[in-house]
Amino acid sequence: MPEEVLFKSESDQSREEIASYLRNVADNLDSGTAITLKAGSESVTLDPPARPTFEVKAEREGPAGNMTERSVEFELEWDENDGEEGGGSGDLTIE
Repeated sequence: MPEEVLFKSESDQSREEIASYLRNVADNLDSGTAITLKAGSESVTLDPPARPTFEVKAEREGPAGNMTERSVEFELEWDENDGEEGGGSGDLTIE
């Protein structure tokens, strides 16, 4: 499926700084407020529906035999032309 990147930001941050960004997103989700992402002159505002699909992915990457880079990704997905229903693959627990 083709992809159009609307916004991208990548920078080293402290764990506390990252937690603050995630809290802002969580607060906006709780209140039903749109999420605005800004970096320099770029910005995008997104308004997730009440029930988007929530994808969590943990990965190990790198060249064969030396896969030392780890990542965790949190993604909200929804169809702008669709209703409120998301998919699911079971109950998620994050501790």
